[in-house]
Amino acid sequence: MSIGHTLLGLLESGPRHGYDLKRVFDEKFGHDRPLHYGQVYSTMSRLLKNGLVVVDGIEAGDGPERKRYAITEAGITDVERWLTTPEKPEPYLQSTLYTKVVLALLTHRNAADVLDIQRAEHLRSMRILTDRKRKGDLADQLICDHALFHLEADLRWLELTAARLDRLREAVTR
Repeated sequence: MSIGHTLLGLLESGPRHGYDLKRVFDEKFGHDRPLHYGQVYSTMSRLLKNGLVVVDGIEAGDGPERKRYAITEAGITDVERWLTTPEKPEPYLQSTLYTKVVLALLTHRNAADVLDIQRAEHLRSMRILTDRKRKGDLADQLICDHALFHLEADLRWLELTAARLDRLREAVTR
């Protein structure tokens, strides 16, 4: 996720302080990975330097001064470009799990055990995500669905690989 673009997008609804940007980001996107304040302020500093935001006001408070940031036209254009640029699908061609299965075969270990252990971990993760989805709001449900669909694809791969272990053993130990 591009934190800079996400913060810029949040500024399109109006100027905000760094604290408010962090709060809204965490509420909308940071359930599993909340932003650190330092990350917000270093990102805003970079966006300011690049002309994508301006300081719309400074307020004195009990602590340090609070800067209110506003998005510029260049920032709006940058967000638009980012939103309309497709993300490259991740083909998973360098799979750690595949490497573990092949290494198990090459070292005469039980590759089926490797697959079984991974299957159990995937199922555990799916139970947690399903519970979170059941209790969550629409945003949580969509995020969980995305993760669950990836885990389901992984489970299909695990089953397919388990069914082909003898052939894979022959291919990699020649």
